[in-house]
Amino acid sequence: MTSQIFTIIAPTFVCAFLGWLWFRLGRAYDQKMVTDVIANIGGPCLVFSQLISLEVDPSSMLELMKATLVALLSFAVLGALLLRLLGLPRHTFLSPLMFANSGNMGLPLCLFAFGPEGLAYATCVFATVAIVHFTLGVWIWTNKISLATLFRTPLAYAALLAVLVLTFEIRVPLWIRNTTDLLGHVTIPLMLLSLGVSIGLMAPKRLPRTLLLSFVRMGMGFSVGVAITSFMELDGVARSVLILQCTMPVAVFNYLFAQRYNRSPEEVGSLVVVSTLASVIVIPTLLAWLI
Repeated sequence: MTSQIFTIIAPTFVCAFLGWLWFRLGRAYDQKMVTDVIANIGGPCLVFSQLISLEVDPSSMLELMKATLVALLSFAVLGALLLRLLGLPRHTFLSPLMFANSGNMGLPLCLFAFGPEGLAYATCVFATVAIVHFTLGVWIWTNKISLATLFRTPLAYAALLAVLVLTFEIRVPLWIRNTTDLLGHVTIPLMLLSLGVSIGLMAPKRLPRTLLLSFVRMGMGFSVGVAITSFMELDGVARSVLILQCTMPVAVFNYLFAQRYNRSPEEVGSLVVVSTLASVIVIPTLLAWLI
């Protein structure tokens, strides 16, 4: 079992370490360009190619997306209550508690743990989280709701197009499948390298509070994931993927939003670093239980 778990997690953490090492060696890395490529080309292609390859009834895919939305709502309610109890500002810390790293870490872990089917289900979760993050998440940071952000999010179009293809059984030309599949496969390595570079850019701050919120993020994610999969009667790979994705550490995009809107980026960055390092302990334990 130990060898199997190591085989699953090693590629993810090694790739992230290489990104960190690249940064520490002072090599050039255009983080903004890579992020734009992931958000506007690689990510949408990955979402589309993986969803149309998911050989299940479209209703099952929609059920998983619905479960993800319920999970996000649960994180919002529980996170807001906890922050009120601790006297911490919602606009700074709620988003990190809500939005886990379902992309950079979640996708490769689900791929190595559960194979192509796991990656396809994980992509359902990732697409749902990303769409909510770029809409409701922006409202959390700014207290302003802008539907225009949704219409400028290519991931939303990719997910909608994939749902239409599956629902109406549209035959997608092979050259489109191959192109989106090729571009989609670029995304995961870029995500992991960017994760490593991002960790290199950040430094832990207020360690006791950061540790508390990091383990709250993952502990809450696990508890909510288990509760929702039981309540909605999800089983098999879909159940394992949702629980794993819910338990991921704080998403890197939270740090980027904190920088953009000047919401204590150092503290949010600290949450990303500490929760990611803590996941080295949490994720192997969780995978052993799921497998």
